[in-house]
Amino acid sequence: MLTADESRVLGVLVEKAQTTPDQYPLSLNAIVNGANQKNNRDPVLVMTEQAAFEAAEGLREKQLAVRVDQVGGRVHKYRHSAIETLGVRTAELAVLAELLMRGPQTLGELRGRASRMHPLESIERVKEVLRALAERPEPYVKQIPPSPGSRAERYVQLLCPDLHDISDAAQPASPPAPIGSPASNALAARVTQLEAEVRSLRDLLSHLASAVGEEAIAQQVADGPLGQADSGR
Repeated sequence: MLTADESRVLGVLVEKAQTTPDQYPLSLNAIVNGANQKNNRDPVLVMTEQAAFEAAEGLREKQLAVRVDQVGGRVHKYRHSAIETLGVRTAELAVLAELLMRGPQTLGELRGRASRMHPLESIERVKEVLRALAERPEPYVKQIPPSPGSRAERYVQLLCPDLHDISDAAQPASPPAPIGSPASNALAARVTQLEAEVRSLRDLLSHLASAVGEEAIAQQVADGPLGQADSGR
């Protein structure tokens, strides 16, 4: 399992390998800049250089990254080795990277965002990629319920299961209580009690208005919605 910082750094290494190959492998400073980007990131972080270093070294220990020491160079650089270690293809890794950096997403969101790293020609192609990631002996992704108010299926990565909060998943609405059931009777009793309390407050307000000579206000209170409703009973 990955830590939160390792997840972000791995996503950055995968992303930059595909989108800016001329600047890859990445220096520690480039990793920090990529981890703290404000676009294509959720949540937006403020990762320190020390945290990025520890994450990169943690990925090395898990054989998901390699440190590149160049002859004559004083700056260490890192590249990912996720394809070999995870046993995935480039398209699958691009989708995983998006889920690591952006959290749960729909098929359409994944197609639009991961396509900047690797072509995903259609929604069906995205489904194929996700199916390959989900049907492994140890799945890398799983489907979760849609967001509230949406019907679009979503997917979340499992390399760091607690990385993103998925508690906003839509929950099935509870059916209304049948008329005559204990819950329905309790609600009706509560409504009756509240109406009685409002009528008492209205009568008190009308009495006070009359006592101070505000007859117009007293009549207005008496003619309010509940007063009209009472007169029709």
